[in-house]
Amino acid sequence: ELGVTMSPSRLSLVIHSAATLNVFSPLLFVYRRYIGALGARVICDNIPGLVNKQRQLCQRHPDIMQAIGEGTKEWIRECQHQFRHHRWNCSTLDRDHTVFGRVLLRSSREAAFVYAISSAGVVYALTRACSQGELRTCNCDPHKRGRDKDDRGEFDWGGCSDNINYGIKFAKTFIDAKERTVRDARALMNLHNNRCGRTAVKRFMKLECKCHGVSGSCTLRTCWNAMSDFRKTGDYLRRKYNGAIEVMMNQDGTGLTVANKDFRKPTKNDLVYFESSPDYCLQDKAAGSLGTAGRVCNKTSRGTDGCEVMCCGRGYDTTRVKQITKCECKFKWCCSVECKDCEEAVDIHTCKAPKRAEWLDQT
Repeated sequence: ELGVTMSPSRLSLVIHSAATLNVFSPLLFVYRRYIGALGARVICDNIPGLVNKQRQLCQRHPDIMQAIGEGTKEWIRECQHQFRHHRWNCSTLDRDHTVFGRVLLRSSREAAFVYAISSAGVVYALTRACSQGELRTCNCDPHKRGRDKDDRGEFDWGGCSDNINYGIKFAKTFIDAKERTVRDARALMNLHNNRCGRTAVKRFMKLECKCHGVSGSCTLRTCWNAMSDFRKTGDYLRRKYNGAIEVMMNQDGTGLTVANKDFRKPTKNDLVYFESSPDYCLQDKAAGSLGTAGRVCNKTSRGTDGCEVMCCGRGYDTTRVKQITKCECKFKWCCSVECKDCEEAVDIHTCKAPKRAEWLDQT
């Protein structure tokens, strides 16, 4: 469908995840494709779900919108990596304009994680685009100049330090704009988790240095600040998902408080949620659950990827397939490794579908 001409109304439907996630979906790469033909104003005016401030930013910064769109695929890929062995595996729905379907309508741990990882992804994409000179309004961090010191001694700032503060500032302004138009419990939850995602990227900034001196000695160093691989942010937020705290609105309706007084209060770095998650065992359109029928499971594992847990006690089917692997590898002077292609039989285990009556109860 992306290869044909789209009307502005059709284009706005394709990129309509902004109404649900407050960030653009993977399909936003069509923004870049049609920006020249239709113009930023036409496209931004036809994206439903944007509040006025978001629409203005969209029109004013088409280059930033492109960067956000290109970075979206990265955080969705990270989300799917983190949950690849779980019943809910961050599945996207190709024909659903909300990208993740109805799963985000529930104020669950999964929604909390998606809001956090998407906000982190926007920060990461914008900061990277700044350093690569792709944006008109920012470039390398202007504050990293002159001399400084760390536990190894003094160094000179040089190179291009990632401008993480710009990425955080714009992401906050754009993503939080919609949540700030209302003051209900879900908006407070989203704002909290958005912030947790933004600050997670900054947590893993690192100092990289190049040594100068005789024979490569480090008598002089030139250093710059750089973002770590996004996987570190994903791993961190996944741990926060595991320890997410259930909250509720406080009595005066101005903030969040812990739902169970026996548990600690959430900090600004904790993910928070209101509603318990479905078990995701069966397909349930109302809950946004795709079920686990047909999912690959590990017969020998006792973890979440094990057949007993993944298949929710329904059992599994086993299929034997032929698999080509590299074997009998030898080092050849100089300098390569030669291997043979070996064929082996491998058992693949997949979760059984539920009985029809059981499935109908959930649809």
